[in-house]
Amino acid sequence: YFLIFAVMRLTKPTLFTNIPVTCEERDLPGNLFNQLMKDDPSTVKGAETLMLGEMLTLPQNFGNIFLGETFSSYISVHNDSSQVVKDILVKADLQTSSQRLNLSASSAAVAELKPDCCIDDVIHHEVKEIGTHILVCAVSYTTQSGEKMYFRKFFKFQVLKPLDVKTKFYNAETDEVFLEAQIQNITTSPMFMEKVSLEPSMMYNVAELNTVDTAGKSESTFGARTYLQPMDTRQYLYCLKPKQEFAEKAGVIKGVTVIGKLDIVWKTNLGERGRLQTSQLQRMAPGYGDVRLSLETIPDTVNLEEPFDITCKITNCSERTMDLVLEMCNTNSIHWCGVSGRQLGKLHPSSSLHLALTLLSSVQGLQSVSGLRLTDTFLKRTYEYDDIAQVCVVSSEVKQ
Repeated sequence: YFLIFAVMRLTKPTLFTNIPVTCEERDLPGNLFNQLMKDDPSTVKGAETLMLGEMLTLPQNFGNIFLGETFSSYISVHNDSSQVVKDILVKADLQTSSQRLNLSASSAAVAELKPDCCIDDVIHHEVKEIGTHILVCAVSYTTQSGEKMYFRKFFKFQVLKPLDVKTKFYNAETDEVFLEAQIQNITTSPMFMEKVSLEPSMMYNVAELNTVDTAGKSESTFGARTYLQPMDTRQYLYCLKPKQEFAEKAGVIKGVTVIGKLDIVWKTNLGERGRLQTSQLQRMAPGYGDVRLSLETIPDTVNLEEPFDITCKITNCSERTMDLVLEMCNTNSIHWCGVSGRQLGKLHPSSSLHLALTLLSSVQGLQSVSGLRLTDTFLKRTYEYDDIAQVCVVSSEVKQ
């Protein structure tokens, strides 16, 4: 071959560190090792025995490539002969388990390449797949005698997984959904977590619960330095609430619901950036049956044997119209005020109505609100609702 092909991965340099070698003064070397460390230009003055360094060193090997990082490589084709070659075409493809990508900056051929001259190119690719990747570099050219030449080189490397992401969903009494994302650093070096955010689906609004307000300033719950050490795990919490136009529809809260996706950005070593975006997260919404009853308002603390008001929301989650009758059954501690067995009227599918009720408690302590019954007169079916909320009952003297 007239041409020589070279490929080198472009990465940031690393901090050079020395392994400290020392001994006590009464040992045979005496103060020799300590003096050598002090004279070493790569050590930090005053901290020679610590594995700290201020000098940068170029990469000595290919290194690790993680999912979400940008793979950069320098490609050089050098004419090592004494003849001029013509029509040089350099092509670089990246072969993954699912696709083949062309990474060449230009597809045009170079007219000629003189002796001791070279053609340089830098390629970039954001890695989006785990597993084996093969960089296929091909060169074709024509010699002075008109002979067409062609050769290829293969460079194989593995793409590793940098983070382990686990999610948990918690369904509140209302339509709110709490998402806990556990993110673990499974690399061998610390990470600076630049951003961890949740992009909600079109049906939800999201509130991040990873900051606290201190003296009028919003600070991260993880502190000022958001470094994640190797094999450490951090929990992020988010609260999702359906938008008003979707909260009015009962169908939104039924079945499998798409929540959104996590967007994670981090930096490693000397600022090398990586980004991962999860697939759409889904949770199994709780089943409410045909009729859902939820509390909109209820006081935290009430006086013993004094009436108090609550507001209920009744939603028709079925696909048929209901004609509902409300019955209120007293318990040992909870007594309802009003007429039991009253007609609530017709309730169409996915519709809701608000109901104001009055009750009192005859027992002190934390009492459970129970005893509501809804009957659909069309199907003669009764729905029972117990333990729908708790209220603290105290003596009127204690409350004053």
